[in-house]
Amino acid sequence: MTENTSRVAIVTGGSRGIGRETAARLGKDHFDVVVVYGGGRAEAEEAVREVELAGGRAIAVQADVSDEQSVSALFDAAEKEFGGIDVVVHAAGIMKLSPLADLDLAVLDEHLKVNVRGTFVVDQQAARRLRNGGAIINFSSSLTLLARPGYSAYAATKGAVNAISLILARELRGRDITVNAVAPGPTATSLFLDGKPQELIDRIAAEPPLERLGQPEDLAELVAFLAGPGRWINGQTIYANGGSAA
Repeated sequence: MTENTSRVAIVTGGSRGIGRETAARLGKDHFDVVVVYGGGRAEAEEAVREVELAGGRAIAVQADVSDEQSVSALFDAAEKEFGGIDVVVHAAGIMKLSPLADLDLAVLDEHLKVNVRGTFVVDQQAARRLRNGGAIINFSSSLTLLARPGYSAYAATKGAVNAISLILARELRGRDITVNAVAPGPTATSLFLDGKPQELIDRIAAEPPLERLGQPEDLAELVAFLAGPGRWINGQTIYANGGSAA
């Protein structure tokens, strides 16, 4: 175990997109970061280097967020390397699109396993192991309000994330641990961009008053606030979408 006085964060989905940008942003605040990845070891190692360049220390750990033994081992690795855990950012998730009437129910089951069960599993370990004064930050989606056709499975799972986050915040009374959900709007990551024609991307980007897509750093700044000075924000779903209307 490393002697450590820094705060320690676990970031699931930390090898790509918003999770990766968040890991680097926490590094800038001198967090020690556990970059959690599903399959892309090379990307995770790149994310580790970005955290280190920003000013923090980091390791990469592979885990299946829907598997309780895998997640328990992840938390063990974080505690062994850095001595404890203060912040958990749960950014891992999947999104596959289909009209509800045409949705393969196996795809629905996959969404429920990764996005809902994964949140339960990660939050369960976080609730058991976070040091007092910590923060749990789950990722929801503005699609719970924007209600775009084709997103029923994904949006349904993110509605569950909102409920989990609020209830867990109340269950942790007396621990000085905040629990919030961040609900991004359309953000320029591969999760959003892949498979969409440019015309559709341009149309969605023009919708908010700021007339652009969100960038991963927009969300990373919000997470850093919730992980640090934003101690009076608790049990909330924060819609970070540039003003897109429901």
